[in-house]
Amino acid sequence: MYSQFLKTIDEIAVALSLFCVVSLLSSCDRTPPHKTTPYTIDVPSYFPTNFNIPDDNPMTEEGVLLGRHLFYDGRMSGRTHPDSLMSCATCHRQQNFFDVGIDNPRFVEGVTCGLTGVPTPHTPMPLVNLVFNHNGFLWNGFVDEDNPDEDKRQLEDLVWMGITAEHEMFGDTTRVKNLLQTIPEYQQMFQDAFGTPEVTVDRMGKAVAQFIRSIVSYNSKFDKYLRGEVMLTEQELYGYELFMTEEGADCFHCHGGAASPLFTTNLYYNNGKDSIFTGEYEDERDRYHVTNREFDRGSYRAPTLRNLKYTAPYMHDGRFNTVDEVINFYSTEVVNTKYTDVLMHHAASGGVHLTPMEFNALKAFLNTLNDDDFITDERFSSPW
Repeated sequence: MYSQFLKTIDEIAVALSLFCVVSLLSSCDRTPPHKTTPYTIDVPSYFPTNFNIPDDNPMTEEGVLLGRHLFYDGRMSGRTHPDSLMSCATCHRQQNFFDVGIDNPRFVEGVTCGLTGVPTPHTPMPLVNLVFNHNGFLWNGFVDEDNPDEDKRQLEDLVWMGITAEHEMFGDTTRVKNLLQTIPEYQQMFQDAFGTPEVTVDRMGKAVAQFIRSIVSYNSKFDKYLRGEVMLTEQELYGYELFMTEEGADCFHCHGGAASPLFTTNLYYNNGKDSIFTGEYEDERDRYHVTNREFDRGSYRAPTLRNLKYTAPYMHDGRFNTVDEVINFYSTEVVNTKYTDVLMHHAASGGVHLTPMEFNALKAFLNTLNDDDFITDERFSSPW
């Protein structure tokens, strides 16, 4: 009986030893889970909180950092010769609110073109506060989650489109991927952001999209007014009243106000710029050519009015060079057609017909939307 007991003890000991060895070996084969640091988008209480962040591309500190490097890297064109470099930042400059800017040294009066010299169909749009946008991207909303083409649905898709487009980098995604794969710094950053050093087009798109979603502006004088930190002048307050009333400048329908602090609805309107929708200004890239709805002819996204000080030229075709020209258009030059949006309540009379005092007050209010700190914020500047 005692010997049988010892035999049983020995068998248990052997089994435990084998279990420990197997466990040890399997633990050696198990790769520790990849860990990243969640990125927090810090916005004021009066800003939207419904972020447009896809489930398969959560924001991380590592992803945003990688995206920031890619955003500013001229080698995203797939080339290394100094004359052939082009990046997202070539057309979207921080000092111009991530718009092209009429003072852009590369593009005369803000008229952009690709490395081939082919003009871009529209002026660039500011890449700011896009994390709040759920209504498609570009002037006509071509890149949209409802687009049946799965490769043209999100902010991520604009990256490969920018790389390959003839009017932008006109590169090859495979060449870009292979080039970046040879750079040790990028190997480490892809490792940190995605768990392996492998460079893929999908990962490039995700990283750049994360960086763009991190670009948020909310520190203008008007923001400080909403937070109770400063007061607006009487002229600025009068301009705000004009902005927010149909009897005044009638801006709020398309550009929001305190209840819509992005100063855009991100929706599409025909604002009465033209009566014919082909030719010099309309180029078959309006909202109609996305939706095929007749009433969308000549319609384009209402852009944000934040930082107008830095974002000339204005409108989808860059036809206006100054804020004064824009205000004057809405005051006296609106064209009334069957496609002009019904929210343009003063279209039948050619505009809102501001008096000189109203003109100056509205302009003073619009200037309160300038966030001067933003254009030098190191979080969004070139890491190079």
